[in-house]
Amino acid sequence: MWQFKQFEELSAKDYHQIVKERTKIFVVEQGCAYQEIDDIDLHAVHLIKRQKGIIKAYARIYKEDKKMRIGRVLVPSEFRSEGHGRELLKVALEYIKCKHPKAEVEIQAEAYLKEFYESFGFKVISDLYYDEEIGHYDMELEKEEIIVQS
Repeated sequence: MWQFKQFEELSAKDYHQIVKERTKIFVVEQGCAYQEIDDIDLHAVHLIKRQKGIIKAYARIYKEDKKMRIGRVLVPSEFRSEGHGRELLKVALEYIKCKHPKAEVEIQAEAYLKEFYESFGFKVISDLYYDEEIGHYDMELEKEEIIVQS
């Protein structure tokens, strides 16, 4: 079941589960030492897919520099290859299309996921760069691609 929650709507248990999964993936699994919790959480919409109380997919959606951004996109390793990532992006883009229909949409994509995001209509708008020693591209959703693909 998908949930959209503002920070104030998250229970302490909700936020604990989210931060635990984000830290597990972005700090431990990827071996990156950085400040995982930031002030973006305070004004983001937290998109969460849970089944039987377990997070299967998560992302946060927020506005920055007059653009909508999708970040901290994750699917825990034990649930990858089940389609949760594709479903997550589809739901996130539908939300943005509904709530912010004229907004530009950007993501910071890990290089190995470039083709995945391109399949949703994103295009690369930066050279390859390294953030915490992981290759990334900045990508933007092409306006004509705002119709969400299955």
